[in-house]
Amino acid sequence: MAWTGSWREDRRPGRPRPGPVGRSAPGRCRLVAAGRGAAVGAAGALLRCRPWGRQRARGRRQRSPTGLGPGRPHGALGWGAVPERAVGVGGCTGSRSARPLAAGPEAERARPRQARPAAPMEGTVQLLSREGHSVAHNSKRHYHDAFVAMSRMRQRGLLCDIVLHVAAKEIRAHKVVLASCSPYFHAMFTNEMSESRQTHVTLHDIDPQALDQLVQFAYTAEIVVGEGNVQTLLPAASLLQLNGVRDACCKFLLSQLDPSNCLGIRGFADTHSCSDLLKAAHRYVLQHFVDVAKTEEFMLLPLKQVLELVSSDSLNVPSEEDVYRAVLSWVKHDVDTRRQHVPRLMKCVRLPLLSRDFLLGHVDAESLVRHHPDCKDLLIEALKFHLLPEQRGVLGTSRTRPRRCEGAGPVLFAVGGGSLFAIHGDCEAYDTRTDRWHVVASMSTRRARVGVAAVGNRLYAVGGYDGTSDLATVESYDPVTNTWQPEVSMGTRRSCLGVAALHGLLYAAGGYDGASCLNSAERYDPLTGTWTSIAAMSTRRRYVRVATLDGNLYAVGGYDSSSHLATVEKYEPQVNAWTPVASMLSRRSSAGVAVLEGALYVAGGNDGTSCLNSVERYSPKAGAWESVAPMNIRRSTHDLVAMDGWLYAVGGNDGSSSLNSIEKYNPRTNKWVAASCMFTRRSSVGAAVLELLNFPPPSSPTLSVSSTSL
Repeated sequence: MAWTGSWREDRRPGRPRPGPVGRSAPGRCRLVAAGRGAAVGAAGALLRCRPWGRQRARGRRQRSPTGLGPGRPHGALGWGAVPERAVGVGGCTGSRSARPLAAGPEAERARPRQARPAAPMEGTVQLLSREGHSVAHNSKRHYHDAFVAMSRMRQRGLLCDIVLHVAAKEIRAHKVVLASCSPYFHAMFTNEMSESRQTHVTLHDIDPQALDQLVQFAYTAEIVVGEGNVQTLLPAASLLQLNGVRDACCKFLLSQLDPSNCLGIRGFADTHSCSDLLKAAHRYVLQHFVDVAKTEEFMLLPLKQVLELVSSDSLNVPSEEDVYRAVLSWVKHDVDTRRQHVPRLMKCVRLPLLSRDFLLGHVDAESLVRHHPDCKDLLIEALKFHLLPEQRGVLGTSRTRPRRCEGAGPVLFAVGGGSLFAIHGDCEAYDTRTDRWHVVASMSTRRARVGVAAVGNRLYAVGGYDGTSDLATVESYDPVTNTWQPEVSMGTRRSCLGVAALHGLLYAAGGYDGASCLNSAERYDPLTGTWTSIAAMSTRRRYVRVATLDGNLYAVGGYDSSSHLATVEKYEPQVNAWTPVASMLSRRSSAGVAVLEGALYVAGGNDGTSCLNSVERYSPKAGAWESVAPMNIRRSTHDLVAMDGWLYAVGGNDGSSSLNSIEKYNPRTNKWVAASCMFTRRSSVGAAVLELLNFPPPSSPTLSVSSTSL
């Protein structure tokens, strides 16, 4: 049996004409089965036409895969029609004639040639096939823009599918956003909990305002932590398991540590299981125990915590007398209730370490001690320790062992600088208790003409010159881990700048950007990691030094590209303005500046003709400068710091070579005396002081000296 069918030629404009084989006949394509074998062949042809059939199934007029004629939707030809070409016996492709092809040479000549590849569709281009060649697209703003859009939708109440009820407040949100940011909400909305099917959920034990701020944070990734919300925000963030916000709260509280509140912060951290903050606050209490013991927080401590403090080997006290006085003050704050605890407390006081005069004149005379037999035994033990020195080995107990506080107290750091042939990235630190210098971790960048200051318990190295260019980069030193970490860079490159810390902020003023002297200034907030421009100075100043006094910033001397300056400006943060104050007695650039006992000191520097050793002091109350004793050595490009009631002049240049010498000034005697020298000669050096409990660090890296010319 064979297929029969008829064709009608499509003569519409733009349509391809049939090929030369076969002839046109009126009527649309109609296929009639002439036998079972032909049906099988037709089925095979239909299978081969499946891609075309799928195009028709979508009901669009498209070009056929062969490119010989128009495609049609199913409604035009139906499922049984074969497009454009008839099908021969056995499913072979036939001509456009209704007759089947016969076998033989004539049939071979009449058999149509293989169809050419389909022409590209209208509006497309022909591309080259290259193995492995592709283009990846990654939009860095996609997530930001998406969350901004969702935040706007929440504000308008669009597509919100959850309402959080806390106290009398209602907070609308999207479950998917909350669940993606908070493990607490993820568990609530995805597990088999009743809240997962509800559109209203009531929360307990969380502050409404804190919850509202945290929901807003889930959409914006921004939140402001301050003294007004930190105590409600931290427990709320802990509940919702928003660890980033929780860490920000801890960081803020860490910056707020003070003798007046460190015990409260320590207790707050313990309540909310903030282990790092707890450790830091406890270290602070030990480090500042003398001041802490005078506060109301200490007087309200329970017995257990007082015993823990006064028994610590790491308690940082100049003398055991401070521990004794602290214990008595705590008992006398509520003497009727606490007098019974005196024997237990006195066992923690290391009475043998008190002087004999103090034991007899104060301890033995104290009625609270004298009336307890156990305390009298402790007093006798202490007196024996003094009266029988040859038996101290036998009498030795935990109460005769000095506390491990040798490393506690101020430590002077000398950072970077340079010499004739080198710029340094290494640093060293001076311990006044042992009168020794120690090598500490090196900075990641070599820096001379650098500004250095301490904020909280970290040291900051700001800007400087690396031998090639002036720097905007900043890094900070953590004395606990003995490592330097990168910080956010300044907005302007600055070397020869002045840097100081005030109210937990880091200020950078003046300097040189590689092209000109600067009068601009900016400040850095370590909590937020942001630099902000502040009012510019009235004078451009490089080789300027900056110090803080009475809540104000002082920019002293410098060089304005034409002359060395004697002028001084004062910055008041409250009004964001610089005002001139009395000029120095001498012109000075590259001088050392520091504050000691309410006065501003300026030492050394360069007046344009030579290095100076003269020193002068400014009193804000008098509004005038006066000369004090000169240094023993002429110095410029050095640094000056106050520590333990002394001024320390660190390194510098004497006009012919870089210095590693140190000298210190005693304001009570008005004299300069030599101190221990550094390991390395350092001019254009930065210096600052940190209060440390445990020093030196466990490991000391080796010195690294640059071969870069300064």
